[in-house]
Amino acid sequence: MDNLITFCITVFTGFFAITNPISNMTVFVALTQGANKKTKDDINKRANIIAFIIVTVFVLLGKFIFELFNISIPAFKITGGILIFFIGFEMLQSKQSNVKSLKHVDVDENIAVSPLAIPILAGPGTIVTAMNFVANVEPIHIILVIAIFGLMSILAYITFRLSDNIVKLVGNNVISVIGKIMGLIIAIIGTGMIIQGIKLSFNLMS
Repeated sequence: MDNLITFCITVFTGFFAITNPISNMTVFVALTQGANKKTKDDINKRANIIAFIIVTVFVLLGKFIFELFNISIPAFKITGGILIFFIGFEMLQSKQSNVKSLKHVDVDENIAVSPLAIPILAGPGTIVTAMNFVANVEPIHIILVIAIFGLMSILAYITFRLSDNIVKLVGNNVISVIGKIMGLIIAIIGTGMIIQGIKLSFNLMS
């Protein structure tokens, strides 16, 4: 039971850092500027539902994808770790990650699919993180990962729904600091994945 609790905390922390709903709500505010409340809510719901479906598909089919492309778990962990570390490093440098770079988008419900669902909520970093959590684990862990990302989707929905009020209340500077903290956590997660991959490659796991 203790191992499952530790696993859940690790997964939640990883998802919270990589999806970063507090920082991403500023993107949501910018993309939906000028839209009425109903349109914003429709975009919010659709984006989070699509993101949840995408991550769930990759979580459930991750093993099949590994076998189809003959991807080893150590190679995946190392490559995924490098990608996640790079995203976290960019956030620490106050840069917007290339996987989330945005250009001007007209306000319509299509932005719920792109760029909100893909790549902001369910981008490469999120997918790699999710697949890493379910690599070589028991079915119960897979269920927990899906449930925890579902919880993250709900949190993102609530955060986006309250985005206008939150930005006015805390200010952009506080959100920027939170983004840097999340960047550090992401970089650490990426480093941990690389270390795990190297240990697996050389049979150094204790």
